[in-house]
Amino acid sequence: MSERPAVLTVVTLMFALIGVAMFFRPPLPKPQENGEELVVHQPKSYLCYRAAKPLVIDGRLDDAAWQDAAWSDDFVDIEGDARPKPKHRTRMKMLWDDTYLYIAAELDEPHISASATKHDSYIFHFDHDFEVFIDPDGDNQLYVELEMNALNTIWDLLLVRPYLNGGPPLDSWENPGLKSAVYINGTLNDPRDIDQGWSIEIAWPWKCFEQLSRSPAPPKDGDQWRINFSRVELQQENVAGKYRKIPKSKEDNWVWSPQGAIDMHRPERWGYVQFSTQKPGSASFRADPSAAASELLHRLQRAQHAYRLKHGRYAETFAELGTPRWYHAELDNPDMTVLPGWYDIRVRARNARDSNPWQIRGDGCFVRPASVRQ
Repeated sequence: MSERPAVLTVVTLMFALIGVAMFFRPPLPKPQENGEELVVHQPKSYLCYRAAKPLVIDGRLDDAAWQDAAWSDDFVDIEGDARPKPKHRTRMKMLWDDTYLYIAAELDEPHISASATKHDSYIFHFDHDFEVFIDPDGDNQLYVELEMNALNTIWDLLLVRPYLNGGPPLDSWENPGLKSAVYINGTLNDPRDIDQGWSIEIAWPWKCFEQLSRSPAPPKDGDQWRINFSRVELQQENVAGKYRKIPKSKEDNWVWSPQGAIDMHRPERWGYVQFSTQKPGSASFRADPSAAASELLHRLQRAQHAYRLKHGRYAETFAELGTPRWYHAELDNPDMTVLPGWYDIRVRARNARDSNPWQIRGDGCFVRPASVRQ
C-alpha cells in the first residue's frame, strides 16, 4: 500500500472532522458576555399625515379632515404595565400642514371640572388636565410643554433641559399663534349629573420651533419628532355641590407612551411621531437607529446623577459607577470622560464605518452621529 493514499485518507478525515466541528460549534460570544444584555425600551409610534385642508379649531373633532388620521392606542399609566389600567379612556390623533401641527384628543370623564382661568397657571395643581410635550430633534434640550384644562386655560412653557439636569422651566415663554378649543360633552362643574367627556383641538404653529431646534419646521417627509401626551386626573370629592381635590390625595397620570416612572421629563421615553406626505394609511414607520445607544447612554446618565447625589461628585470609571456591564449586539463598549462637575459618555456602533459616536453629556444633551437621521 503506497503512502499517498494514506496521506489523502488522513487529510480527508481531518477536513471531515473540521466540518463536523464547524457545524456543531457553539455560537460566537456576545460582547461582554459576562455582563447583562441590554433590553431596549420601545416607545409608542404614530404616523402623522398631511391634512387635506386647514382645520377649524372648535374642539368638536367633526372636521372631515380628521377622518384621515388614525386614533392612537388608548393611554396607559405613566409607569406602564406594572400599574392598573386607567379607569377612563384617553386617546389622541394628529395631522399637519405647512402652517400647523394639529392635535386632537378625546377624554372620557363622568365628572368634568375646571377652575383655573389665569394663563400660565400651574393647572395640574388645581384641575384635571391634558398635556403635550414636544422635542423636535430628540436631544433633550429646548423642548416645550403645554397644559390645558376644560376651560381652555393654557400653561405653555419651555424647558432648557430636563429637571434632572437642572432645567430650568421658563414660564415666560409664549407660543404666539397657538389655537386651541375645548368641547364639553356634558356639563362643567356640576356634580349632580354624569358627563360623557371633553375633547380638545390644538393648532400648534411651526414658527415656534424655528429658534428651538435643528430639525426643519414644518418637517420633511419621513422626519421623526419625539412627542408625548399626558392626562392628569385628580382625586376629587363633592363638597356642598362643588368639586374639590381630596386633600393629600395622589393624582393619576395617564400617558400615550409610558415613561417607566412618574416623570414626564424623560424625553428619551417619549413616543416617535413620523411625518408623512404619502397617502394616509400607506406609509411605513422607520425604526430609530439610535434606540440601543439611547437606552444605554440614558441608563448610564441616570446612574451618574444618582452617584453624584450620594457622593457629591461623578464616578470616574464604570467600575466605580457600579452599573451592570450592559452589552448589545449593535454596540461597542462605552467610554467616558469625567471632569469636575461634568461628564461625557460615548458609544459607537459595532463594525460601523462612521467613527463618530453617540454621546450623552453632563447637561443631558443626547448627540447623534451626523450620519444618523432623527
